[in-house]
Amino acid sequence: MNDQAESLRRIVSHSGGPGAKVVAIVSGKGGVGKSNVCLNFALSLIKLDKKVAIIDLDIGMGNLDILMGMQSKRTIVDLLKSEWTIWDIIEKGPENLSYLAGGSGFSELIELKTEDMERFLTQLKALETEYDYIFLDMGAGVTKEGLKFILAAHEVMVVTTPEPTAMTDAYAMIKYIYLEDETKEIMVIVNRCETSREGEQTASNFKRVTKEFLKKEISVLGSLPDDRSVSRAVKAQKPFVHFDTKSNISKAMREMVLRYTGTKRPKPSYSFSQLIRGLKRKIVD
Repeated sequence: MNDQAESLRRIVSHSGGPGAKVVAIVSGKGGVGKSNVCLNFALSLIKLDKKVAIIDLDIGMGNLDILMGMQSKRTIVDLLKSEWTIWDIIEKGPENLSYLAGGSGFSELIELKTEDMERFLTQLKALETEYDYIFLDMGAGVTKEGLKFILAAHEVMVVTTPEPTAMTDAYAMIKYIYLEDETKEIMVIVNRCETSREGEQTASNFKRVTKEFLKKEISVLGSLPDDRSVSRAVKAQKPFVHFDTKSNISKAMREMVLRYTGTKRPKPSYSFSQLIRGLKRKIVD
């Protein structure tokens, strides 16, 4: 295991247990429906009586607010540059989903002075103790700054499609993550499948390739159909699980979330804010 990942886990929190499970949602390339999957996965968890928050870290390209028919008034940058608390900035979406816009927050976070970082971590810790799940909607591809957040998350969900370019980029993303932390829990979601068989074949091929070349067994959460109701929901600025509850993709999403919550998973042994304390540590090239 990479020394940095190991040392980050050894950081001891001053404020107790790990709190929320933090899940980074990533993709190897843009245009695979990552943010839509993130939003609707989160809303489906809320239907199971889970408290969920999303932090939009797709800097410059974030569209979660548009998918919800919202317009963000404040961002992480406002938190860093003012005396506001995280509760002043967080907004409420459908189903009481909590949402925090990133703005240009990555560069601001990386450049924080020690005392300012401590203030931010105190705010983040308050968020962790309030929710069951916190989703990080990351930008497409991977940057050194983004990788630090991904490594700090408890789990990573990689969204891809059956297209060869999307699969290749998703594989590269997974390889990059494993180079930094070979123990990271990674799950794959295959989006926009024309048939269930295509989804199964794509997932099977992906598992085979990662096992053969990376020597890793990855989990496949399942596949989602290429459903026309998604584009209609986007135009209406509504999550597809609300726009048409009986659509094939809404049903598939509910089944996927049930599989996810029904699978026994180890509870986090460390908090996200603990690992974010290592943000200023350099990622190995």
